Amino acid sequence: MIRARVPRSQVTVDELTSHIQGLFSSDFTLSSLIVGGELAELKKHTSGHCYFTLLGKESRIACAIFKREAGRIPQWPKNGDAVLVEGRVDLYAARGVYQLYARRIVPVGAGAVDRARQELKERLTREGLFAQELKRSIPRYPTRVALVTSPTGAAVKDVLRVAGRRYPACPLVIVPALVQGADAPEDIVRALSQAALLPALDCVLLVRGGGGREDLVPFDDERVIRAVRSSPVPVVSGVGHEVDVTLCDLAADLRAATPSAAAEMVFPDQEELRLRLGSAAARLKAAASTRLNEAEKRLSRAEETLTLRISRQLGAAREAIASRLLRFEAAVRLAIARGESALASMAASLQALSPLAVLARGFVTCERDGKRLRSVRELAAEDEVALSFSDGVARARVTGTTGKEKDYPQITQMDAD
Repeated sequence: MIRARVPRSQVTVDELTSHIQGLFSSDFTLSSLIVGGELAELKKHTSGHCYFTLLGKESRIACAIFKREAGRIPQWPKNGDAVLVEGRVDLYAARGVYQLYARRIVPVGAGAVDRARQELKERLTREGLFAQELKRSIPRYPTRVALVTSPTGAAVKDVLRVAGRRYPACPLVIVPALVQGADAPEDIVRALSQAALLPALDCVLLVRGGGGREDLVPFDDERVIRAVRSSPVPVVSGVGHEVDVTLCDLAADLRAATPSAAAEMVFPDQEELRLRLGSAAARLKAAASTRLNEAEKRLSRAEETLTLRISRQLGAAREAIASRLLRFEAAVRLAIARGESALASMAASLQALSPLAVLARGFVTCERDGKRLRSVRELAAEDEVALSFSDGVARARVTGTTGKEKDYPQITQMDAD
C-alpha cells in the first residue's frame, strides 16, 4: 500500500526563530542554572557589557553579562580562570545562536579566588566598609540573639552547647541558611534580613564550621559583606578555623576564630556572673556598713554640737529674759512711783477742791429736798432745809432771811443729825 506524502508546513526564518526561542523560554532548567567551565575570550565593550566564552572539555558556549550585572562583579576575571556562571540560556535571534546570559560569576580556582578576594577587599577598603569606627559594641548581657547558620551543621550544635552552658537565660533564635555552595550568598543575605525583623534583638551570630578554604567563598561574597555591614544590630562572625579570615569577618562588628569562640564572646559566663555578683554584694555590704558607721558618728557629733548650741542659746535667752525682766520691773516701779506721785498730787488738788475741806474750815452747805441751795433768795419762810457741817447734818425750819436789798425769812429751828 502506497501512502500519500503529506506536504510539510512552510515557515519563515523569523517564525522558526520565534518557535525556538519559545522552547528555550519554556524550559525550566534553561531559565535558571549554574554552569561550570573555563573563562576564555573575555571582552569588555565600551557600553559596559562583557562578552566571553565558557569552555568545557569538548564544547563551548558563548556568554554575555550586561552592564547592570557586570558592575557588581569585581575586576578579577581573566582568561583561563575556572568559574561558575549563574544565569539563563536563550537564543540570540540576530545571529541565530544560543548563549548563556550571565547574572553572576563566581571563581572556583584557587588562584582566581584569591585574586578576586584581594581585589574586592581593596575596593571595599577604599569605600570604608571595614573601617574600625563603624564597629558597634556587643551588649554585655544580651536578651535575645539570632543565629544564622546551617541548621544541620556542627556549628549550630557548638553554639547551642556554649550558650546553654554560659548564659541559658538568653533566648537563641536559629535562622537557617545555606553556608556552602553557589546559592549560599543569596541565602545568607536572606537570613540576615529575616533576623533583622526579629523584635528586641540584641545581636546576630553568623557562623560556619571548618572546611577547606574554598568552602568559605560565600563569606567573601560582596552581597554578604554588605548585608553584614548594613545589619541594624551588631553582627559577630565565627567562620571556619582559627587561621581563616574572610572578608565577612572584616565587615562584622566582632570577629571570632570559631563558632564556639563567637558564642563565648556573646554570652557571658553565668558562673563568673554569680561570683562577681557575690563579690559585688559583699563589697556593697561592707561599703554600706562603713557609710552607716560614718553616718552614726556624724549624727552623734551633730547631736553634741546641736545640744551645745541649744544650751548656749538657752543660756543667752535666759540672761536676756532676766535682763529684760529687771528692766521691766524697774520700769514698772518707776511707773508706779510716778503714778503714786501723780495720784497724790491729784488727791491734794481734789482735797483742796473738796466740799468737806471747806466744811472743815467752818463753812456750811444748805440743801432743800436734796437740792443744794446757792443763794438765800432761794429760801422762803417755813422751808425745811438740811445744813451740812464737817461732822454731821442739822435739819432746820426757816423763819426769815436777811439780805442786802430786803429781809429774808430766818431759820428759827434746827435739829441736828
